[in-house]
Amino acid sequence: MSNKTQEIGDIHFPFPFTPYSIQKDFMAELYRVLEAGKIGIFESPTGTGKSLSVICGALSWLRDFEQKKHQEEARLLKAGTTPLNDGKEQPPPLSASCKRTPDTLSPAGEPDWVTQFVQKKEERDLVDRLKEEQVRRKKREERLQQMRHNAQLKYAAKRVRQEEEEMERLLRLSREMLAAGTGAKPLEQLASGEEELVLAEYESDEEKGAPSGVDEDEDDPEEEHVTKIYYCSRTHSQLAQFVHEVQRSPFGKDTRLVSLGSRQNLCVNEDVKTLGSVQLINDRCMEMQRSKHENRAEEEKPKRRRQEHQAACPFYNYEQLQLLRDQVLVGVKDIEQLVALGKEARACPYYGSRFAIPAAQLVVLPYQMLLHAATRQAAGIRLQGQVVVIDEAHNLIDTITGIHSVEVSGSQLCQAHSQLLQYMERYGKRLKAKNLMYIKQILYLLEKFVTVLGGNVKQNPNTQSLSQTGTELKTINDFLFQTQIDNINLFKVRHYCEKSMISRKLFGFTERYGIVLAPSREQPNLAGLQHFLQSLQPTVTKTPVTPVEDGEARVPRPASPLMHIESFLAALTTANQDGRVILSRQGSLSQSSLKFLLLNPAVHFAQVVKECRAVVIAGGTMQPVSDFREQLLACAGVEAERVVEFSCGHVIPPDNILPLIICSGPSSQQLEFTYQKRELPQMIFQEPKRANQVEQVLMEYSRCIKCCGQAGGTVTGALLLSVVGGKMSEGINFSDDLGRCVVMVGMPYPNIKSPELQEKMAYLDQTLPRVPGQPPPGKALVENLCMKAVNQSIGRAIRHQKDFASIVLLDQRYARPPILEKLPAWIRDRVEVRATFGPAFATMRKFHREKSVPS
Repeated sequence: MSNKTQEIGDIHFPFPFTPYSIQKDFMAELYRVLEAGKIGIFESPTGTGKSLSVICGALSWLRDFEQKKHQEEARLLKAGTTPLNDGKEQPPPLSASCKRTPDTLSPAGEPDWVTQFVQKKEERDLVDRLKEEQVRRKKREERLQQMRHNAQLKYAAKRVRQEEEEMERLLRLSREMLAAGTGAKPLEQLASGEEELVLAEYESDEEKGAPSGVDEDEDDPEEEHVTKIYYCSRTHSQLAQFVHEVQRSPFGKDTRLVSLGSRQNLCVNEDVKTLGSVQLINDRCMEMQRSKHENRAEEEKPKRRRQEHQAACPFYNYEQLQLLRDQVLVGVKDIEQLVALGKEARACPYYGSRFAIPAAQLVVLPYQMLLHAATRQAAGIRLQGQVVVIDEAHNLIDTITGIHSVEVSGSQLCQAHSQLLQYMERYGKRLKAKNLMYIKQILYLLEKFVTVLGGNVKQNPNTQSLSQTGTELKTINDFLFQTQIDNINLFKVRHYCEKSMISRKLFGFTERYGIVLAPSREQPNLAGLQHFLQSLQPTVTKTPVTPVEDGEARVPRPASPLMHIESFLAALTTANQDGRVILSRQGSLSQSSLKFLLLNPAVHFAQVVKECRAVVIAGGTMQPVSDFREQLLACAGVEAERVVEFSCGHVIPPDNILPLIICSGPSSQQLEFTYQKRELPQMIFQEPKRANQVEQVLMEYSRCIKCCGQAGGTVTGALLLSVVGGKMSEGINFSDDLGRCVVMVGMPYPNIKSPELQEKMAYLDQTLPRVPGQPPPGKALVENLCMKAVNQSIGRAIRHQKDFASIVLLDQRYARPPILEKLPAWIRDRVEVRATFGPAFATMRKFHREKSVPS
């Protein structure tokens, strides 16, 4: 792919081909936003090359920013070469100061010579820091350069691994031989003092000096967090597509890019991956990390006191992770390539990619990892002074709300209470007073949560029928008072859960004793836990509880419900006005739930916009943008002057699209698909109910279209019916013949009777100012949600410059000016309103006949 460098103003934008004019405008505006430290809302329709515009615009700015920074550092270093007082940090001699009058003072009240000395001292310190940064940067560049051009380094590391594996094999054989030799007769009792003559297990200096865990050395002490761009999108497939665009761009060879993902996507330990569940994979990974530390501690104990521990992960090795980090930074790699590299290097891609964050220039990651503060911190992401680009951001507000809203069921509450009670009864005598205090507080909270739902924590939730059913909505404070937990400091309980990792301890406890170990006289309370846990899973066949033989694999346990409940406890620390609690009482306790609903997503987005140098919110269909300005940015404390909007047209010729609003049908019946008219037989449509059927339906749909026009064929087209917001509403490419006409039947308004939506509307009416001549904020929210869904659906009809399609909006309400204004400009400017069906049908027939004729 050739490099077509574009000159826009005095800025050079490398580009793989001659860009469209709207791409030039996009890159120039993006550059200005990043340079000025603004918040940009960018809209570029699907098919206009938005990803390449983001890549080339943002990385061009980063290139120039780094160059300016290095030039400034060089200037300061050159200026700082003059010694301060001949290299001695001493105040000037008395004779020098005596030449000034005592009245010569700095604005701060200090003598001038003191102020000058302090300033020079600060300049000297700055120069010293710059020198240190230069040394670190030079080391990193040399290391990466060597890895690019010296393949021997990679294979040298492989040889070291092979040697270590061979050593482990020999040690294992030696232990087996010793065990076989001593199996015939017991070891003789050593005489007093004889133990000192026995060789201890050998540990090399390299093993002793190497850090034993990643969490002990989260950041390489030599690494600085350079200025970088964090790019996030909604799905891993979208992120992979973006990485491939970077690889094909002019920046693909020299950009240090890191792809971040979940353990489920990056784990290379087959024993862990087979667990399937995200939570189980996370828990097992953390457990294997702790096992590495515990095994080392056990080696120092007498042999008779050692306990069996789960094996440490073989991919969790500090030295190998450091090597993997450098390999990640050499060349752009997506998630699949990163996993393959981790398997080859026998190093964990999940932690290796985290090690690479400080030196990376471009970090690619999913929404959740950036927008959730605890996840962001755990991943080692630092936003201070950095650039964040959020792509596919049309549903950003809903995403933030969903991430920080949490629902717990009555079954989870009862299960957590039983597990924690058993844990306390087993280890209570070994616990300190504060541990017992917090455990009792958590037990009390769980009991009160079950009680407020109308259940009893001591009974099986599956068999408990509730006398009162329905949905009840409470403010946070009212919920705390109703459950009688307002006297408990939830901030301290939350902090205790985080620091003590009680939920992980509980998970290990239930995994060890839940349903696999037979109760004994020493464990009288474990039988109840086993039977209770089994009763909470009625779909699983109960099996007799038998002792576990040494070395026998334990059955993986479900993830600890307390981990999920901790998120609910954390949500209850939200400010009273920013959230609500929904009590949903169903037929049984196990089906009932408590749900925290976040009303103000800005409280979690505020930290992002406060710390970052600049934030870009981009998407193909961002209209209406008022939601972003009012609900997200203004409520997060962003001044209106800092927000920049950019929207471009489409690259297709004007006559390649035909948007029609049809107000009546063939029988002259007014088309208005309202909630009240939904039962009419003329208005019902379906799509596959199961996600695994979508692929099959799409294949058959595509096959029918390909058969069109074949000699002797009777198939003239295909009709695909789907639901807005359903399984086919987003992420599927309907290009060319797959999407020649998109028909929107009615307006996809959300369920106005939903308690969550009603509370959100009331919240906006109370918090946002009423604009004269505009509907109340709550009503505007409903219209905006509807039109965002419409725009997202119809915007996928056009996928590239030579594509063409008609867009039909079947509902007379689309013709109303307030609704028309919310359509994307490239559609709104070309829309035609037809009051009757006949002329509309004739217009469509003419359009498709002309476009179907080969040019």
